Amino acid sequence: MSGPGADEIPAPDALKACCAAAYQHDAVALLLGESYHPGGPRLTRRLADALGLTPRERVLDVASGTGGTALLLARDHAVQVDGVDLGTESVAKAAAVAVAAGLDGRVRFHLGDAERLPFDDATFDAVVCECAFCTFPDKPTAAAEIARVLRPGGRAGITDITLTGPLDERLAGLAGWVACIADARSADDYTRILARAGLRTTRVERHDDALTSMIDMIEARLRGIRIVRPTALAGVRVETVLEMTALARTAVEQGTAGYALMIAQKPRTL
Repeated sequence: MSGPGADEIPAPDALKACCAAAYQHDAVALLLGESYHPGGPRLTRRLADALGLTPRERVLDVASGTGGTALLLARDHAVQVDGVDLGTESVAKAAAVAVAAGLDGRVRFHLGDAERLPFDDATFDAVVCECAFCTFPDKPTAAAEIARVLRPGGRAGITDITLTGPLDERLAGLAGWVACIADARSADDYTRILARAGLRTTRVERHDDALTSMIDMIEARLRGIRIVRPTALAGVRVETVLEMTALARTAVEQGTAGYALMIAQKPRTL
């Protein structure tokens, strides 16, 4: 995945476009499979349970990617889901998968920015955002947008990387940002950002093992693909990715990086 050097952090809009483009790369699907976030479907189901989703509720999936979370929620909880993502190809792929799964009547995907959600106020009963909030350049605005589109009493569910200390400088550049770690915050920081948007955090769970498992999976798949299908990794800086995963594993082992599930609620009355 070529682009600016590790120390060249572009302007916010360019950064978001860079992240969206990176996650549309075919190699990402090979390395991550159907789920682009730590914990996979297991943690998505845990998130849905923590949100208390009920049939016919309307749910928004922010940074929905190729649609894995949105489709799982619609299928398992009989909810109506809208997914929004900045990647044109991701939105198209997600829509095609929904049609193939016979869920296009209950799942819709939209092209849009998390910091400028294309929905009216008080539209959704719940909002989910998995392993993406940490990549948003303007987190307070993204949190305010989530709060805006939630109905009074609505719930927000986030799973994301957390940081409790400084990163190795090699993880702090663009590659680390695209890898969903460079601009991660502590769970307390996320709570404060949500609170300023009017969302009260009601639950925080640690799932650091999910992050370690994803790191292990990426390394194993990358090494295997490099042997049996090297052409599939065209444009991927393999040694850079392996360096990043090794640094990320060290950060988890040292307690600097982790993974958390958070639930927050919008007040029923202002």
